[in-house]
Amino acid sequence: MTNDAEELVRTRPEDSEADLYDENGNVRSDFLALVGAAIADRDTIFLRQHVARLHESELGDLLESIQPDQRLALVRLLGDQFDMTALTEVDEAIRREIVDQMPNEQIAAAIGELDSDDAVYILEDLDQEDRDEILAQLPFTERVRLRRALDYPESSAGRRMQTEFVAVPPFWTVGQTIDYMRDEENLPDSFSQIFVIDPTFKLLGAIDLDKILRTKRQNKIETIMRETNHPIPAEMDQEEAAQLFEQYDLLSAAVVDENDRLVGVLTIDDVVDVIHEEADEDIKRLGGVGDEELSDNVFSTVKSRFLWLVINLGTALLSASVIGLFDGSIEKMIALAVLMPIVASMGGNAGTQTMTVTVRALATGDLDIYNAGRVIRREVAVGLANGAMFSVIMGTIAATWFHDYQLGFVIGAAMIINLFAAAVAGILLPLLLDKVGADPAIASSVFVTTVTDCTGFFAFLGIATWWFGI
Repeated sequence: MTNDAEELVRTRPEDSEADLYDENGNVRSDFLALVGAAIADRDTIFLRQHVARLHESELGDLLESIQPDQRLALVRLLGDQFDMTALTEVDEAIRREIVDQMPNEQIAAAIGELDSDDAVYILEDLDQEDRDEILAQLPFTERVRLRRALDYPESSAGRRMQTEFVAVPPFWTVGQTIDYMRDEENLPDSFSQIFVIDPTFKLLGAIDLDKILRTKRQNKIETIMRETNHPIPAEMDQEEAAQLFEQYDLLSAAVVDENDRLVGVLTIDDVVDVIHEEADEDIKRLGGVGDEELSDNVFSTVKSRFLWLVINLGTALLSASVIGLFDGSIEKMIALAVLMPIVASMGGNAGTQTMTVTVRALATGDLDIYNAGRVIRREVAVGLANGAMFSVIMGTIAATWFHDYQLGFVIGAAMIINLFAAAVAGILLPLLLDKVGADPAIASSVFVTTVTDCTGFFAFLGIATWWFGI
C-alpha cells in the first residue's frame, strides 16, 4: 500500500462503515483512496474487511464512485464475498459492464443466494443465451420460479415480485402454522403476512403475523383469516401496483396470475424502488433524454439525445418560418425584434408549467376522464389571469422603454393570447397523446414549445403589422 494510503488508514476512524459518507451524502474521498490503493495492491484482506461487509446500497454507491477500470478488479478480488445484491443498486450501464465480465458459473452461484426479485433484476439484463446457461445451473424449483417471473412483461408486477412467500391451507390450526414456520428452512428471510390457499394454490385470504401471535394455538386459520387486501395481477404495470400501495397504505400484497393463483408477493421495499425509478424516468423523458444514465458512454448519450434534438430543430425551423412571414415589419420597426422573444419565452415557460402538472397527474392517475373538464377550465382560467397580469406589466415596460404606448398595447394583447394558448396546449396535448397511447412525458415538451413559439410570434408580429399598418 502507498504511503498516502497508509496515512489514511492510520488517521481513519475505526468504525469506517458507519462513517462512509461525507456531509454532502457522497462516499468519502479518503475511503475511495483507500479502496483504490487496496485494489492496486491486490490487498484482499483490506477489501474483505472494509468493503465486503458494506450494506448492499453502500457497496452500490462505492461501485458508482470508483473508476470504471477499478470496478471489475474489485469484484474479482472480492470473489465469492462480493454481494451481487449491490448490482441492483447501480446504474444499468454499470450493472451490464460488471455482469458481462463475470463468468456465468460465478453469476449462477451468486444468483442462488439472492431473493428471487433481486435475481430477476439481474437476469433480465443478460442476453438470452447467457440467461439460459445460468438458469440451467440452478436447482429445478428455483429455476422454474425465476423463469416464470421472467416470462412476465418488463416493468410488470410479476417482474418485481418475490416468489418466496409463506402459504398455508385454511384447515390448519394456528399451532400447526407456527410449528411449520419454526421448522421449515426455505422460508423468506423476512415477511409480515401469511397467505391462505386452496389445493390449487388459489388465493383465499391472508393473515398478518401479529394476528397469529395473538390467537390461541387450537384456532383454525380459516376462522381468523381475512380477504386479501387488493391482490395484484402479475401482468399489472409496476407503476399501477405502486399506486395501489400508496392508496391503501400497504406493506405487502399478494401477486396472482390470470386464474387467481398465488405466484408471489410484492413488498414495500420493491415498491419504493419502483416509485423512484418511475419518477426518475418521467423527469428524464420530460427533458428528452430517455433512459440515459450518468454512467453511459459518449456514444450512448449522443444516441439518446440526438432524435429529440432533431425534432427540436424541425420545430425551431417552423417557428423561424413564422417570423419570416413578417420580415418586412421587423425591418421597419426594430423594437419588434427586441420584444418578440419575450412573448415566446413567457408562453413557453407557462406551457411547461401546465404540461408538467398534467403529465405528473396522468402518471399518478389523479387526472382522468371524470375530472379532466374541471382541470381544463382551471388551467384556462389560470392562463387568462396570468396573461392579463403580465400584459399590464410587460405593456408598461415596453411603453416606457420605447416611449410608445401603442407598442405596449400590442405586446400586452400578444401576451394574453400566448399565455392562453400555453395553458390550452399544456393540458390538451398531454391528454391527447395519452389518449392515442403515446407517452406524454416524452413528446409533450416539444409540441407545447412549438405551439407557444408559433402562437407568440404570430400574435405579436401579426397584431403589430395590423395595428401600425406596416
